[in-house]
Amino acid sequence: MTEQERYGVVTFKGNPLTLVGPDLKVGDRAPEFTVLANDLSEVHLSSSTGKTRLVVSVPSLDTPVCDTEVRRFNQEASKLPNVEVLIVSMDLPFAQSRWCGAAGIERVKTVSDHREGSFGQQYGVLIKELRLDARAVFVIDPNNTLVYKEIVSEVTNEPNYEAALKAAGAQTVGAY
Repeated sequence: MTEQERYGVVTFKGNPLTLVGPDLKVGDRAPEFTVLANDLSEVHLSSSTGKTRLVVSVPSLDTPVCDTEVRRFNQEASKLPNVEVLIVSMDLPFAQSRWCGAAGIERVKTVSDHREGSFGQQYGVLIKELRLDARAVFVIDPNNTLVYKEIVSEVTNEPNYEAALKAAGAQTVGAY
């Protein structure tokens, strides 16, 4: 295990897993990443500098917990002015697009980390054993500072929606 690997931070059905990447802290500069939009264009953190970003990583959209989580963030997104909500998973962009269409997801942007695992590695949520991103939520302010972080300790559990939404909403106060 290297210093960039952390064992036991998350579990899957009680079994400990290894996360690859740094253990980011609130107050850190948010690392750049490259993921793919559903049309295969590249999306970078820097693409949305100047906005608050609520970045949610999930193992796969096509699982019950992830489905529930993305639907909840989609519903809440309209209440967050000047906040971009990105849902990151290892799902292929085509599958993400199909899932969003079937689920009526229109207020959040799904992006794929499948090509390089860039987001997972930069944010310390890439699960080594499964090559999936762990369930986590990050809020990044308009100046690219990490202001909220939750790595859900049991991959099959949902995140703390209220805390994440409160953190994202707090960044927009006085934004107009």
